[in-house]
Amino acid sequence: MSKADPCRVVTPEARLSYPYLFEKADPFDESGEGKYQTNLIFAPGTDLSKMKAAASTAARKKWGTDIPKNLKTPFRSGTEKDKEGYPDDCTFIAARSGDKPGVVVGPNQEPCLDPTEVYAGCYVRVSVTAFAWTRKGVNGVSFALNNVWKIRDGEPFGDRRSAEEDFAEVEVDSEAWGETAESLL
Repeated sequence: MSKADPCRVVTPEARLSYPYLFEKADPFDESGEGKYQTNLIFAPGTDLSKMKAAASTAARKKWGTDIPKNLKTPFRSGTEKDKEGYPDDCTFIAARSGDKPGVVVGPNQEPCLDPTEVYAGCYVRVSVTAFAWTRKGVNGVSFALNNVWKIRDGEPFGDRRSAEEDFAEVEVDSEAWGETAESLL
């Protein structure tokens, strides 16, 4: 039996933010390639020790004991984001991959067939792999996105409403619709 990869971990419960799990997001760099990606928001006090150990292992694999100073860490503070769902005292990470993640839902981990079921604000656990990198003279550790398990619903981020909700109180102008207006009312 093969030894498990110490850089690959399953996160504690997190809230999903900016999920691009079923289609790639627009490219964020000059590569021209989009990625599957998401942010994971961890509640204050969440035990991130396994994730930190994976990040440390990835750094030691790349640089040994000579880990660069000013290493860019994957763990970010909610104070960096002035967005709904990112409390100042939270920690969040970004996870990306060129490969489409597996997405499962519910206690039986059934494959997600409806992409709207996994949304910004729901609660997930995610399989990620820490890796170290050097790019344009900057050194860092990031997490690759492997698979996502939606474990429960949460209050969706944003104030998105359906078209029916937005136009429920607007009167129909019968003259504008001509003869078909009667069938709409």
